[in-house]
Amino acid sequence: MTAVADFLTLNGVSKIYRSGRSEVHAVESADFTIPSGQFLSILGPSGCGKSTLLSMIGGLETPTTGQIRIAGSPVTAPREDMGYVFQDATLLPWFTVLNNVLFPVRLRQGRTSAYRERARELLEMVGLWDFRDKRPDELSGGMRQRVAICRALITDPDILLMDEPFSALDAISRDEMNVALASIWDRFHKTAVFVTHSIREAVFLSDRILVMSRRPSAICHDVTVPFGRPRAAQIERDPVFVQLCSDLRDQIEEGHRA
Repeated sequence: MTAVADFLTLNGVSKIYRSGRSEVHAVESADFTIPSGQFLSILGPSGCGKSTLLSMIGGLETPTTGQIRIAGSPVTAPREDMGYVFQDATLLPWFTVLNNVLFPVRLRQGRTSAYRERARELLEMVGLWDFRDKRPDELSGGMRQRVAICRALITDPDILLMDEPFSALDAISRDEMNVALASIWDRFHKTAVFVTHSIREAVFLSDRILVMSRRPSAICHDVTVPFGRPRAAQIERDPVFVQLCSDLRDQIEEGHRA
């Protein structure tokens, strides 16, 4: 796909939940543009609307105001050119690893045989081809999330949406997943929107980070990550990396007080 400067655009996007006479302003006036091929992370305090914003980008929620466009087309529902990775791997327990990866092809009534080689490539990249005949209950949490990422990429989507996919993992598994995801992204170079509570994770993975304030949330900082690619885990010892994490923590606390 040819790089596009304004591949994903949000203009005046807000979300208000109404129940009777009460209103909850989950997201207020989000405006930003993401070029194709950029890895963008969204940081902010708990409950600030990060996941709601991601759901609107994915067409799972409808904005109260404003518009979201991908490659010039309005987002009005989930799209086939998107891949999703959620907090839980949500694998089908009766399917093998390979069949879970191929499941989106089945949903689209495609021939899974045509995608088997791509499934093999993806599973080999994350070290799970030898586990292709195992079922989810035979895998660790990190392994299940690797399968979920492969499943999201099987149909070669243009954009990958990830909602805290590693939040339930232990620290060591989470670090391993960050390295694995960085390697996958370097290989396939998708446009990515990644929601996380981890500042260190966001800096390691991202080209750019948006910081959201508390509810009703707005984007209060737009930060460029000054590191090239590929990235190794050792970059986290770089003084610039440490300082950026500290600055982002201050910005999140500032947004929480705002």
